[in-house]
Amino acid sequence: MKQARLTEMVKGWFVGDFEPRIAHSTDCEVAVKHYAAGDYEEEHHHRVATEVTVVVSGRVTMMGKILDAGDIMLLEPGEATDFRALTDAVCAVVKLPSARGDKYPGRPPSAQ
Repeated sequence: MKQARLTEMVKGWFVGDFEPRIAHSTDCEVAVKHYAAGDYEEEHHHRVATEVTVVVSGRVTMMGKILDAGDIMLLEPGEATDFRALTDAVCAVVKLPSARGDKYPGRPPSAQ
């Protein structure tokens, strides 16, 4: 049995093909991310991974869409998003598969 704390992880990521982690996987990445109101992530996209974000608590925006607790957003490879916490918020995020270095700024060249 292993035990760790979310605070020991980087930006809430605890399963995937990276360090630190509690469990290694190349199939997926899993995070629980805590945001303060006003926290912002720049627009980005993934070329390989599908990303699923579940708003556990609070209110956020992704590409101008308001999401509340219980809302789920699925982004396919090549779809860009940004992120802003409108209130303090907690999100669970899953990426399929775990793909090192698969975060690119802005929209993909084909979408510009």
